[in-house]
Amino acid sequence: MTFKEKLHKQLHQPAWDSEGLSPVNKLVLFLICFSVLVVIIETEKPLYWKYKEIFVGLDFTIGVLFAVEYLARVWSIGEKRRYRGLLGRLRYMLTPAALVDLLVIIPFFITASSNIFVARLLRLFRLFAIAKFGRYSEASRLIWRAVWSRRHELLMSFVFTGVILLVSSTIMWAVEGDEEFDSIPRALWWGVITLTTVGYGDVYPQTVAGKICSGVTALAGIGLIAMPAGILAAAFSEAFQKHKQSVTQKRQAIKRKGQDTGQHSEL
Repeated sequence: MTFKEKLHKQLHQPAWDSEGLSPVNKLVLFLICFSVLVVIIETEKPLYWKYKEIFVGLDFTIGVLFAVEYLARVWSIGEKRRYRGLLGRLRYMLTPAALVDLLVIIPFFITASSNIFVARLLRLFRLFAIAKFGRYSEASRLIWRAVWSRRHELLMSFVFTGVILLVSSTIMWAVEGDEEFDSIPRALWWGVITLTTVGYGDVYPQTVAGKICSGVTALAGIGLIAMPAGILAAAFSEAFQKHKQSVTQKRQAIKRKGQDTGQHSEL
């Protein structure tokens, strides 16, 4: 086995493979956790300015390691027929996982901006390293498959929620019509916090009709939240049951294969 083949196995071996995470992927997973921890700690300004040189050094080191990992993945992915050659590697670089890797790397090598918004945006991109967990977790793959299998039902529930939100906000605008509800867009804010049963209390109805509408909307919100929750719960249960059955079948197949091999050796 060549070095490239070994590297490909270490970096691209699925987390749900029978062998589990490779040693290299375990190190990358640790680096992701450490990177996220550093980003969080850096938001404490007194601590950051006190140990600025250490944090700058850590940021540069983490960025270099992530860049090496990214380049190694792009180089070794050529072992797969689909990603061979220059076009194949470009195809891989446009996959969601590779784009997340690139998005995480870029902020490490951009000079810190004096603009607070830009600086926070760069730090947010660095936190995208959390999204890299999906590559190393079988559970995240199953959750994504469960959500995708119920995408039509979820879409319908969101559309229904949007209709209820628009109708209730329009009614509130019509019956109230005061400074707080002088337009439908402003009434939509009230609709969102009422449907989600958050109830900030910054905007509330004054008329009897408005209070009745508000009560009905709040009660409808309970059912609207339960709808996608029930859909997702059923999807997750089904996905994990299928996975459990698949694992059991694989184990039984391996066991039968071992028994057949033993019988042949005896003959």
